[in-house]
Amino acid sequence: QVQLVESGGGLVQPGGSLRLSCAASGSILSIADMGWYRQAPGKQRELVATITKGGATNYADFVKGRFTISRDNAKNTVFLQLNSLKPEDTSVYYCNAWLFTIATSGIGNYWGRGTQVTVSS
Repeated sequence: QVQLVESGGGLVQPGGSLRLSCAASGSILSIADMGWYRQAPGKQRELVATITKGGATNYADFVKGRFTISRDNAKNTVFLQLNSLKPEDTSVYYCNAWLFTIATSGIGNYWGRGTQVTVSS
């Protein structure tokens, strides 16, 4: 069994900051790419940022310069620093990981349950 558990969401005023964390646990052999996605009510889930095991990053155009993704490979954890938040950033933020487990012979894709970020005055 593999679990991805997000934390760090909450209510913040426009212009504020939050730091999201996602810890992967369970029978994990190795984690490849990790990332963050978000989904607002009535909208499709969209990519926010991804990071490879080696630290290469990719960002959606709408967050460049405001959000920073990072990871701690020793702790199987990925972070998302959100700065200069806007009301339109209000969404449920989901952690995602491609990883190898002890039980399977190939790579699998896993999701967390999400953490709510609300930007409002």
